Amino acid sequence: MTKTLHLRSFDIPSIHKFGIGFDTMFDDLHRMHSQQTNTNYPPYNVVQITEDEYMISMAVAGFGLDNLSVTKDKNFLIIEGKNTIKEEDLNETNYLHRGISARDFRREFKLADHVEIENAHLELGILNVHLKREIPEEQKPKSIAITYTK
Repeated sequence: MTKTLHLRSFDIPSIHKFGIGFDTMFDDLHRMHSQQTNTNYPPYNVVQITEDEYMISMAVAGFGLDNLSVTKDKNFLIIEGKNTIKEEDLNETNYLHRGISARDFRREFKLADHVEIENAHLELGILNVHLKREIPEEQKPKSIAITYTK
């Protein structure tokens, strides 16, 4: 009889002491793990348009241009939304059903090397962030001609 073990938790600090020189990798794993325990708010899609172009579409109903920020910090795309509705304004309104969330959010996406933000566009409650990978010429694969002598 085979017994299957299941990994229930991922204790990154205890693993960190065994790796030397892997600091950024462990930081990335820790960041990804902490994000997974958060909610799925706001929902988003990631679309591959071409081999080197991508788009992240995020549902940001209730957020305007002045409430949203899109930044790139090293290899991370950070999308933040700050709610400007005051709690006392919400309490004054007699909601029969309140299904549209009015909370702040922060989403981080790890970007591959050479991926840049082309633009961000807000339309009909959807924030679209266009990304493009542009590999420098000196880092692209090169074909080397083979010569021979007779």
